[in-house]
Amino acid sequence: MEAMREAWTDERLDYLNRRVDDGFHQVDRRFEQVDRQFEHVDRQFEQVDKRFDKVDAELHRVNDRIDAFHLTMARIGAAIFVALVGLVVTQI
Repeated sequence: MEAMREAWTDERLDYLNRRVDDGFHQVDRRFEQVDRQFEHVDRQFEQVDKRFDKVDAELHRVNDRIDAFHLTMARIGAAIFVALVGLVVTQI
């Protein structure tokens, strides 16, 4: 054991310390790259959100048209019913 301890000189410890620091600097640079990629993804999601807003507006417009069509069909059905009742009453 003592032979191993003697082999770890201050110079070797300094070298190891520099290597560890260099490794952490590389990790920091990679995290910076990841952060930039996430910023890019965030911008893309903003564009997707805008597209969904457009789709949502279009769906509301279609829904309003369907509601208007439903109301028109109900009025036509009521008019036909009134006409048939009037026809039956006049035939009696």
